[in-house]
Amino acid sequence: MFTGIVETAGEVVGVEADEDGRRLRIRASDLDDLHHGQSISVSGVCLTVEAFGEDDDADWFEVFLASETVEKTYLGEVAVGDAVNVERAMAADGRFDGHVVQGHVDTVTTITGIEEVGEDWRFAFELPADHGQYVVDKGSICLDGISLTVAALDREAGRFEVAIIPTTYEQTTLREKAVGDPVHVEVDVIAKYVENMVDGYRE
Repeated sequence: MFTGIVETAGEVVGVEADEDGRRLRIRASDLDDLHHGQSISVSGVCLTVEAFGEDDDADWFEVFLASETVEKTYLGEVAVGDAVNVERAMAADGRFDGHVVQGHVDTVTTITGIEEVGEDWRFAFELPADHGQYVVDKGSICLDGISLTVAALDREAGRFEVAIIPTTYEQTTLREKAVGDPVHVEVDVIAKYVENMVDGYRE
């Protein structure tokens, strides 16, 4: 399980593709306790560390993207030099600062607007038609592995917005995003459980 509190922005330094999927090597700092088989979130996608090491005073790790991951996320399109958000799984005795994030991407949406407002930033996104019911005003949402709060929601226009503070903007890949770029979306899993529990009573 993750919390959506991104630890660092890593850089893709190697890409290998074959008929079974895609392997990425990612360089990232301050990841000194990596081990084989560890779960790790890469821009919101839960993956498994297959190899790790140190190169030029920076930590690196490798993950494999199965064909389903390639099809359902945009990680199948990242290239050497691209930035990705990195978060290790939450320790059992860790502080829970974000919200419950599984690393199971529901869908991919598109950035429709970016505006600087004072010291903060306002990002607007297309409301995913097949997951829009889980997006609520002031509710939690995970975008590219970042735990965020829905600041505005317009269902008629099919869009929602989040407010980004300077720390989040500087420490994540959002600073490199532009209008039209894809973003991974994981909706609040609690909403899914509630929907499943009450589904029989809505008939």
